Amino acid sequence: MSTSTLPRHRSLVTFALITATALMVTSCGAGESTGKEPSGRAGAVQNAALPTQDVVSGLEEVPAVSALLPEAVRDRGSLTLALSVGGNPPGSSYLKDGKTLAGQDVDFAHAVAEVLGIELQREVASFEAILPALGSGKYDIGTGNFGVTDERRKTIDFVTYINDGQGFATRADSALPKVTDLVQLCGRKVATGAGTTFEATLQDGKQRCEDAGKEPYEVQTYGDQSAIWSALQQGRADVVMSTINGLRYAVAQQKGFRFLNEYHRLDVGFAFKKGTPLAPAFRAAVNELIENGTYDRILAKWGTTGSALKSSEISPPEAKR
Repeated sequence: MSTSTLPRHRSLVTFALITATALMVTSCGAGESTGKEPSGRAGAVQNAALPTQDVVSGLEEVPAVSALLPEAVRDRGSLTLALSVGGNPPGSSYLKDGKTLAGQDVDFAHAVAEVLGIELQREVASFEAILPALGSGKYDIGTGNFGVTDERRKTIDFVTYINDGQGFATRADSALPKVTDLVQLCGRKVATGAGTTFEATLQDGKQRCEDAGKEPYEVQTYGDQSAIWSALQQGRADVVMSTINGLRYAVAQQKGFRFLNEYHRLDVGFAFKKGTPLAPAFRAAVNELIENGTYDRILAKWGTTGSALKSSEISPPEAKR
């Protein structure tokens, strides 16, 4: 894990190189980052295509918003934020230099910090470690495309900033149609990231195949995003389940794959310890970004305008399918 105290008014965030043994899993799937460009592995999305335009600099503190922060935080002027890295863009990924992080979550965190007039002391951490660490007080905030589910809301508070969710992709030559019911996956092999909402959805739904008198589908979990796409490309998996935005980006960058469909939309938010006093300030900051146009610029940069929210909320109920 690497730590960085970030000055304000910077459009991209620079971190120390992550060692090859650091496993970093995103909520939309899994990914391993060594700080180097992937080479020779099927399905490795090339980071050279990542957009780098600055859409955040120029923001200033908004006193009416920063006043919502607890006094102790205003006096300290900083918060610790755990950031999950390593999945498909628009999630956080390294640029070709192996040091600079870019991604939708990076831009949103930076923009919110500017509006709140604080610095973020950021640490790269594995996805599965972030939410428990919030409860223990190790981090103040977590980000990494965390979907807001009813199960997570029992122990975590969220402040929403986009709407993403679960989707499917397959090989271009596959006859698999849109997956509107998990029963359509019976007898197939489904690749996804370990410790994600996708794995939980698939495991919870396996009984439906037995109830329908069909062979259950096989859930394959990976801690490396490239391994997921390699399994699909090589025929060891029939379909991939991951985030809607991540899948759309991946299939646009790689030949031989196609996006199947959206399955279940989820709001995505900054994560906090349950009962946090930070949530009202962060919600107001996101709404300020929506009002001043920065929000739309971030989404346009990452090609995710279809994920726009009308306003930020604190821990809204999970939308039902």
